Amino acid sequence: MYTFDGGADENSSIYWLKSLKILLSTGKWKRPSKEISPRFNLNVGRRRNRPALSGENWLVNYYRGADKLCRKASLVRLIKTSPELVEACMWFPESYVIYPTNLKTPVAPAENGLHHLINNTRTDEREVFLSSYQKRKESGEGNVWIAKSSAGAKGEGILISSEATELLDFIDNQGQVHVIQKYLEKPMLLEPGHRKFDIRSWVLVDHQYSIYLYREGVLRTSSEPYNSANFLDKTCHLTNHCIQKEYSKNYGRYEEGNEMFFEEFNQYLVNTLNITLENTILLQVKNIIRYVFVFYFHPSLSTRKFAQLLFMLRGLFFYLQQYLIYMGFISMFLLHENNSKNTQQFPCPL
Repeated sequence: MYTFDGGADENSSIYWLKSLKILLSTGKWKRPSKEISPRFNLNVGRRRNRPALSGENWLVNYYRGADKLCRKASLVRLIKTSPELVEACMWFPESYVIYPTNLKTPVAPAENGLHHLINNTRTDEREVFLSSYQKRKESGEGNVWIAKSSAGAKGEGILISSEATELLDFIDNQGQVHVIQKYLEKPMLLEPGHRKFDIRSWVLVDHQYSIYLYREGVLRTSSEPYNSANFLDKTCHLTNHCIQKEYSKNYGRYEEGNEMFFEEFNQYLVNTLNITLENTILLQVKNIIRYVFVFYFHPSLSTRKFAQLLFMLRGLFFYLQQYLIYMGFISMFLLHENNSKNTQQFPCPL
């Protein structure tokens, strides 16, 4: 019998809660009776600052520097300051880091392009955003954006708008850094229902930095038809479970728990588009993961000077652009990382 350490509360994601249930359901794992025990085989919660006991090997879900992966502002800053890849980064939407004006801690305006982002971690990009917004407006390009709290979860701290002043006013009334990101205005939609969805895949990085993609993934689906004319209705734009369950009377109407797993989605793609999941979408998922974990994050992450065996389990979110399907492939965009836990089976090495 193995033991694991890790708690859950009302702020835990549903995937984290499911992972605890999966471990317990195997009959091979149990939780120590004490809330924090010095004796366990697997730490699936936060890292414990205690040395492993003699003769025991701990597996701990922690990599130094991993916070850069799951906070949106850090993710944007890290990608934009990687000059060897940023120009070719077609899979990450145009994004800007914005600080509320009500913060007491001073921030630096992004007057010198990426130099400020590199040299000052508290750089506000609102002027750069406004410049891009104005150029799009003058050229008639799509100009819908989404503001997201850097550390937000469960659909909180989000505003979708085509008005720059509305987005900035929204952020300035908040208490933490936000990211303004170009909204994908032509997403691929599911039928029936003409509904938006995102794809969630899980990546495991072991203590030797070998990278694995879990074979099973899930689509989080909307309950309501996508409506590009109404950005106030969160249920047709945000696929977050908490939003769908709380605000949509159609929650669970199309898929149980508003989730479609890869096997069903693959059949849907074959029937509707005559393509397979493996040869189109998953091919791009693997390529993006290689970029994210090998080129961007590998230099920032470390397991040195830890007695425990460290690993990292991360979820990635993707959306699909609709209009590129007709070119024979589907273009995917990485939205952000999430450190919610899940223990799906059958890892597939990249």
